Amino acid sequence: MNPTSLDGPVTRPPPLHVSLEAGVLTLTNTDAPWNRMSLDYMDAVEQAVREAASDPQVRVLVFTAQGDENFSVGMDLKQIAERMADTPALEQLLDQRLRVLAMIESLEKPSIATLFGYCLGGGLELPLACHFRLAADTGAAIGLPEVELGVVPAWGGTARLTRCVGRDQALDLMLRARKIDGHEALKIGLVHSVHPLAQLKAAANALARELAAMPPLAVAGILRCVVGAGAASLQDALAEERRAVLRCAGTRDQQEGFAAFLAKRKPVFAGG
Repeated sequence: MNPTSLDGPVTRPPPLHVSLEAGVLTLTNTDAPWNRMSLDYMDAVEQAVREAASDPQVRVLVFTAQGDENFSVGMDLKQIAERMADTPALEQLLDQRLRVLAMIESLEKPSIATLFGYCLGGGLELPLACHFRLAADTGAAIGLPEVELGVVPAWGGTARLTRCVGRDQALDLMLRARKIDGHEALKIGLVHSVHPLAQLKAAANALARELAAMPPLAVAGILRCVVGAGAASLQDALAEERRAVLRCAGTRDQQEGFAAFLAKRKPVFAGG
């Protein structure tokens, strides 16, 4: 039931604002200042990512948040606490979270996350599923401190953080509930670059536009090969790479890339 006031029902703002410009789909959490990853937010993200996968106009996704205080403090704890004693309800919630992050990670279009302020729990696990992570150079608090709540990171954080920074760094962060800044995150390989907070979102957009200008079929092939390589044998990974090469051969973008190189000009990739 919707809350009411003297003037009638109160309309809640949507948890996610989605905009598309120049091939870049920007997904903004609108729950400032905390930007919690509520049930409604994750449902909206799932729908947006599913639609982006089949939309040829979308070439890159950027995950960010409203304001300049926090990317996300993670899951709405009240919502998850209500399900802790109900195993089927908890499993349903976890399955959906894991499904959404797997969709982002396996998407054949690059994804970028902006890390600033609190990036905790799910607020780090979603960026870990992205292909690029940019952080603010000051004020960030990045980590998976779930051990302080007596629980384990539940959205793939234990696996993805370990694959990203290695076992020793991952254990140090999770078992000590450490919250690190952007510079330390860069040092251990958790993020790709750091930027002044005032320039962070612009830097993410610039990177997104750079990636959006690349040939989408070749980008998809590289993502398919690299993201799937961790679970594949070398033989299977090389076979996937061969398939990706053959899919690009003879396409308009491949021909444009070769022609532009020979003509010593910048290529213009239209897709296809």
